[in-house]
Amino acid sequence: MGFTNIMTKNAWMLPDQISDVLPRQAATLEALRRGLLDVYQQYGYELVVPPLVEFTNALLDEADEDLNLRTVKWADAMTGRTLAVRADITPQVARIDAHLLNRSGVTRLCYFGSVFHARANGLLTSREPLQIGAEVYGHAGLEADAEILTLLLASLRFCALPELRVDVSHAGVVRALLASAPALQHQSEAIYSALQAKDAAALRELTAGCDSDVCAGLLALLDLYGGADVLSRARAVLPSNPLITQALDELSALALLDESGVLQFDLADLTGYVYHTGVMFTAYCKGAPSAIARGGRYDLIGERFGRARPATGFSLDLREITELLTFDKPQRAIQAPWNMDAALRAAVSALRDAGETVIQVPAGAALEQDAFICDRELVLNNQVWEVRTLA
Repeated sequence: MGFTNIMTKNAWMLPDQISDVLPRQAATLEALRRGLLDVYQQYGYELVVPPLVEFTNALLDEADEDLNLRTVKWADAMTGRTLAVRADITPQVARIDAHLLNRSGVTRLCYFGSVFHARANGLLTSREPLQIGAEVYGHAGLEADAEILTLLLASLRFCALPELRVDVSHAGVVRALLASAPALQHQSEAIYSALQAKDAAALRELTAGCDSDVCAGLLALLDLYGGADVLSRARAVLPSNPLITQALDELSALALLDESGVLQFDLADLTGYVYHTGVMFTAYCKGAPSAIARGGRYDLIGERFGRARPATGFSLDLREITELLTFDKPQRAIQAPWNMDAALRAAVSALRDAGETVIQVPAGAALEQDAFICDRELVLNNQVWEVRTLA
């Protein structure tokens, strides 16, 4: 009995880092969702809605240990196979492109939905992000990367986030350096970790005895951070290598897209290096405890679905973004009586048909709303229902 009472008493509680979205935040979130999907539609992106649950082999890549740890799995009672709640929608969209649509040309897709993480990315982040994003499949050229980066910048501007910064990198630079030093291949994971942590001492220890140009190049990456001038410095200090030159050429072309000065180039920012194959970018803004958007090129993502098409895209967490914003002002509404009078019902219907929000309230009751504010009321005057401004 005591246990039952405790369970009943705490029935309103939610798990750690799980929360409801209340009316005004929900209104802001929905306005962003609708607006962003409209932006993506203007670029020709088609909306898809993947399921919340799939078989694990569709959602998980063996190489992505981080995604595997964040994914909740269980045995399906109907099939005996292992199911998972999606921790990222990107693999699902790749499956749709590769297997269901099966188009030969360029495909542009966008999406929106909840994902769930077994463990949060940080102490202040939700385990249930609301993910929105866009993906381009079927084009390996820089044009696709430029379009995705342009669309990401348009998304961030639409959200009106404070003090934006987008860090841009390229997976090809470090891969080219390590490919020219076979002795370092068995330490590649530790080298990536040292680069991400900008740990020069660890990097020197890991690369001791390797080719001097490669070692100097890896160490130089730690200081290659800043505006577009970083790319010129990179050409001067990194070893001569056609793959590195190609990567820097691609980044230089993308730098020309930056009209508002938000792009920063960080050649040691290797978040997601396991699956990225080219340009990578991560967006930050004032007040956010972690990145608010991530993306880049991942040409191998469709491989396990039988079609490794060229692919590039990004995603944002709208839940986290709305928590950084001032919520939308309450929507203006009309307060009306709530009874079965036929003339009243007709008047309310006419107002709603005209696009007005009408909230009916029982006689003598207070109106408690967060998302709406009644600045007018519907009153009966000489047997006619009419709208009057409230003081």
